[in-house]
Amino acid sequence: MAQPAERFVCQSCGAVHRKWSGRCGACGEWNSIVEELPESAPPKGLGAGTGRRIDFSALDSAPLGDEPRLATGLMEFDRVCGSGLVPGSAILIGGDPGIGKSTLLLQVAAALARAGHRCAYISGEEATDQVRMRARRLGLADAPVQLAAATNVRDILTSIDTAEAPRTVVIDSIQTMFVDSLESAPGTVSQVRTSAQELIRLAKRRDIAMLLVGHVTKEGQIAGPRVLEHMVDTVLYFEGERGHQFRILRTVKNRFGPTDEIGVFEMTDGGLIEVANPSALFLSSRPGGAVSGTSVFAGMEGTRPVLVEIQALAARSSLATPRRTVVGWDGNRLAMVMAVLDSRCDLGVSGNDVYLNVAGGLRIAEPAADLAVAAALISSLTNVAMPAESVLFGEISLSGEIRPVSQADLRLKEAAKLGFQRALVPPAPKRRTAPLEIVEIGHLHDLVALFTSRHAAAI
Repeated sequence: MAQPAERFVCQSCGAVHRKWSGRCGACGEWNSIVEELPESAPPKGLGAGTGRRIDFSALDSAPLGDEPRLATGLMEFDRVCGSGLVPGSAILIGGDPGIGKSTLLLQVAAALARAGHRCAYISGEEATDQVRMRARRLGLADAPVQLAAATNVRDILTSIDTAEAPRTVVIDSIQTMFVDSLESAPGTVSQVRTSAQELIRLAKRRDIAMLLVGHVTKEGQIAGPRVLEHMVDTVLYFEGERGHQFRILRTVKNRFGPTDEIGVFEMTDGGLIEVANPSALFLSSRPGGAVSGTSVFAGMEGTRPVLVEIQALAARSSLATPRRTVVGWDGNRLAMVMAVLDSRCDLGVSGNDVYLNVAGGLRIAEPAADLAVAAALISSLTNVAMPAESVLFGEISLSGEIRPVSQADLRLKEAAKLGFQRALVPPAPKRRTAPLEIVEIGHLHDLVALFTSRHAAAI
């Protein structure tokens, strides 16, 4: 019998190569190709045998109503998952090392266990005594969570595939698990894919809410094969800046809820604390007086309005290519806003070093922040401050016009609730009845005129 050919697999994208090379031709990653032992060849066909007949059921025969969910009691976590955990679902949580993934899941498991649900926490990176030390520091030592330190998937399945199976199982992390029928090392593409497949199959059969922790690469993507994110039902990213105490739990994929929700937590000595009003927290360090180069953006994260401060600094550059530093926003979007300011408003922003920061460690993805970013840049260039009681939102087109954005009423209500008195917004097709003063900005010329006029202080 002929020996199967050697396999060299990229650990970043899962592409298979016939020989080793320093760079993967599929994804362009360097030093990611590892030799793996060949797998047995699949059968060429099904042959003459017959398979077991599949039982079909009508779509309308299922009972109507909401699916049962396990509420953890952590409102921010439940919000991101879609009001709780769905039995039989698999949730993948990724994030940078030390960001708080294990802490969050230990708090979730303890909350469910205190509510009377059977929960198991299986760690492949720490001993059970180390997990107990963390639980004692978080004040969770009395929670009836079943702890185990294991990495063999066969042993894990044998232990929990019983009539008294736990309702929730935490696997920390999927990159440390291995299947003994494969010869490759833990963390390789084949091991991660096979381990996740076996665990997800058990979760579906036993109605177990399976929580999988995933390591991330230096680019911030979950390590291992991309198919791992397709296999699970929900993908969450736990993100935040090391210099800030805020942590953002963001939904990337969710088969049982919205895909654009966020949960806000604050990291303290006693663990993660929920933040019920993120807007007040993100603006808590904002100075009382008006400061040039800053503006307040009224954004939306899922169904939740969030107010956050935009900080910009435009300084004269001594370099041939001016520097651009962006934290919390899209750098390409900043380049577009600067180009529109230069071309349509003759401001000459491109010749300066520009630094842009979203305060609090929040990352903004919606184009509605264009107007707030432009206001912060103009404020820094003219050294004229925006009034502290004003908020902005609006999308900038390449012609310089300000386009309306969705859910404007919710943004305005959140701003009024926090004490803001004026909003600079795009023109609306119908008259607004807002709880604060509305200033409509139809073109960037109108915004620049407010800063350059002699009465700029009365914007």
